[in-house]
Amino acid sequence: MFPKLSVITIVYNNAKDIERTMLSVLNQTYGNIEYIVIDGASTDGTLAIIKKHEDRLAKLVSEKDSGIYDAMNKGLALATGDYVLFMNSGDEIYDPATVERVFATAPNADIYYGETEMYDENWKSLGRRRHQAPETFTWRSFKYGMSISHQAIYIRRSLTEPYNLTYKYSADIDWIIKIAKKASSIVNTHLYVAKYLVGGISKKKHSESLKERFQIFNNYYGLVANLINHVVIACNLVFYFLRHKRTND
Repeated sequence: MFPKLSVITIVYNNAKDIERTMLSVLNQTYGNIEYIVIDGASTDGTLAIIKKHEDRLAKLVSEKDSGIYDAMNKGLALATGDYVLFMNSGDEIYDPATVERVFATAPNADIYYGETEMYDENWKSLGRRRHQAPETFTWRSFKYGMSISHQAIYIRRSLTEPYNLTYKYSADIDWIIKIAKKASSIVNTHLYVAKYLVGGISKKKHSESLKERFQIFNNYYGLVANLINHVVIACNLVFYFLRHKRTND
């Protein structure tokens, strides 16, 4: 029995990247994928591009929303798969065989996760994310930063709940931690599973995103532990940039 995967793509005015993202889903060798696209009433030609492939979509919604996580909630509410994966416009499933390989790593896990490769706006590879996916992942794994991107995590749908719309920029962190606390089987696929376009909303609103992350980590890890963890995060960041500066000099 091959589990059904609901892949959800949200998009708003991204005619440049949407087809690339969609094709990375539609060209998967895995046969049991339900593809849902949520468009925020785009005005730049995005919807026309989506409709070129509408016959291969399970569901298409195009209407105004209240932001990225509201749109993601709409997709989640429509999903009927055993697992869900968010692959938003600009990002890609790593290669055509990725989903097939993910589910082949172990049967019946609550969460599957893997590594992410970053790309710039010209779709040039920037290498692996600074936060390497942890060998073993639990709900405590985010204490030093978001070590798994939402594009790289396949989650059993029965464990999910709507994103908390109190958070405008970092609700995905809260969502993943909440689910990981409930999960009993979490599998590291040891695969690159996603390609990530840098410069999303959390980067554009970086200071606001950091404030939200700090509050989320307070909620789960406690203020004192969170302050100590942020000292470690700061030190790791300094060492990372110093190491890469030496490499580039």
